[in-house]
Amino acid sequence: MADTTTLRLMELLLTAEIVNREESLGIADLTPLCRDAFGISKNGSDLKRPFIVSNSMAKRMLGIEDAHKLIQSNPFIGFDDFGQRLTITALDPAARWFLDRGGRAQATANPALALFYEKAGSEDITYKTALKVNPLYEDSRAFLESRISALSAESEEMREALALGTFRAPEEIEESFDSLVATPEQLEVIEKIKVALSHQEYLRRQQIYQIGRLLFVGPPGTGKTSFALSLARELHMPIFEARLSMITSQYLGETSKNIDRIFEIAKKLSPCILFIDEFDYVARTRDSDDHGAMKRAVNTLLKSIDHISLIRSGVLFIGATNHPGILDEAAWRRFDEVVPFSLPDIQMREAILRTITRNIPVVLDLSVLSARTEGFTGADLRLMVKEAVMAALIEDREEVAEIDIEQGMLLVDRRNALRKGGWT
Repeated sequence: MADTTTLRLMELLLTAEIVNREESLGIADLTPLCRDAFGISKNGSDLKRPFIVSNSMAKRMLGIEDAHKLIQSNPFIGFDDFGQRLTITALDPAARWFLDRGGRAQATANPALALFYEKAGSEDITYKTALKVNPLYEDSRAFLESRISALSAESEEMREALALGTFRAPEEIEESFDSLVATPEQLEVIEKIKVALSHQEYLRRQQIYQIGRLLFVGPPGTGKTSFALSLARELHMPIFEARLSMITSQYLGETSKNIDRIFEIAKKLSPCILFIDEFDYVARTRDSDDHGAMKRAVNTLLKSIDHISLIRSGVLFIGATNHPGILDEAAWRRFDEVVPFSLPDIQMREAILRTITRNIPVVLDLSVLSARTEGFTGADLRLMVKEAVMAALIEDREEVAEIDIEQGMLLVDRRNALRKGGWT
């Protein structure tokens, strides 16, 4: 049995040799480690063959000094002193050595290796299975960065526009629907979006474009942002998050230009999610007291929404507001779905608590605790549990007891009192 570092080095060597031989293999067939090692993020969407494994690469990727010495006893590895390069000299025996020394788990999750082993007659290692478990390149930060860099190179105006929000690739998002407690109505929205994406061509033919513009409504801490992030991960789309409070400008007309820019960026990055928090900041009811620049900004926002569509533009647009009552009536009409995010009831609070504490040893009845936390948001419950865990750790315990939860509840109550102006 070889050690982990040796196996990872051998995986790089085998992958390089197989990809260099097998022209049909592409970026999707490389693991994240191999993509990084062979410079995929720098080379864009093309594979620059031949792949080369050197001592310097092994040091950068695996932290190995003098990698050739680690596997110098392997008879199937060659080393070029001048170029400091390592190579596979006999692929078939090297591949057998890799499996015999403990590399089977890596082989089953590496599409390039799995293709080789499947062609060699392996029955328990298949290319299809490896491809299914391998993270998508399109989900990676490297892929997103390559697209952002291309936009940035277009003009100075585009570089300024890219600074109006933040970008996250699906692989960077920790939130997921496995750890999120959603209502049936919220889950129904997910299914509608998935169905629309799988039937885009049909919907285009029928000219049904009014799909994929969602308004999330609810008080702070009820999961609007977490839901949007989870949706990005679920749909394998990057998310561009813009706050209208950040793009408003004191300069006449600049706010309208900024609004135009963020929608243009979303279209160029499609497929993607454009998420605008604090949507009410600009899209509030227009009245006679509003100055002309603000009215123009609202009009620009409404027109921009009109020209964005999941079916035509490949952009899922999500606006979120804590104050639906102040939204302009015309803004309401732009959304296909209004998704409520209410304070969780007792059943949801228990489900949230069970999700939060699924890997935390707790010595208390969660059904009782859910009854005691009426009025708590999901964010409040997570804060309470976090504080309870810290209280236990301070006393050198990993098991969370009722006294720890009491401290967590006290912290939440104090914060909520301060937020409401209760200086006590």
